[in-house]
Amino acid sequence: MLKNRRKGVITIKVIGYVRVSTDEQVREGVSLEAQRAKIEAWAEALDFQVLQIEEDAGISGKNIRAREGLKNALEIACKEKAALVVYSLSRLSRSTKDTLMVAEMLDAAGADLVSLSERIDTTSASGKMIFRLMAVLNEFERDQISERTSAILQHKKSNLDAYSPTPYGYRKEGKKLVADSDEQKIVRRIYRLRKKGFSIRFIAKSLNRRKIPAKKGGVWHSSSIHYILRNSIHSC
Repeated sequence: MLKNRRKGVITIKVIGYVRVSTDEQVREGVSLEAQRAKIEAWAEALDFQVLQIEEDAGISGKNIRAREGLKNALEIACKEKAALVVYSLSRLSRSTKDTLMVAEMLDAAGADLVSLSERIDTTSASGKMIFRLMAVLNEFERDQISERTSAILQHKKSNLDAYSPTPYGYRKEGKKLVADSDEQKIVRRIYRLRKKGFSIRFIAKSLNRRKIPAKKGGVWHSSSIHYILRNSIHSC
């Protein structure tokens, strides 16, 4: 934050960020110029200082890692302990996960996040509370999706319905899984070695030394052995 000597008050620093893709500019009318104007008007109304406004033109909001404008805005906001201000959260990211990651990064640096459209403003206690509630609801939604996905997968396994990726020990025939006799022998071998007390790493190395291929001709890793032991459709 910056101290205004004339008024003797604390003035919040602002780093603006604007983004639009070509399709969005035509469809939604949120041009770079319109977003800039909104951010500047908001800052002026609150007597905040706009240090600079970064932009990404013609870039999708699906991935935040390929955007130089956002990267620069985040670096400056964190360094200056400023408020990163966007016209809407969709300008920041189309991914809730990425949006929360950005918010956590700013919070750790003592910076803030402001979205004008959603009226999210973490420079205030109430704004922080609202954003944290959003994070909790997002986590709850992810957990529900995970539970539903797990239930569907278990149902498919119990009925030997095909799913992706095809588990080791089986091959896909139409919409069903059919036991692969050669792979089933290896699965049984894995179980026997594990019951004898051998480590998962040892089992993987043993299969690789014998040049026994994993699925699709790959090599065995501890993770693939662990997955078979935990997720085998039928215990061997």
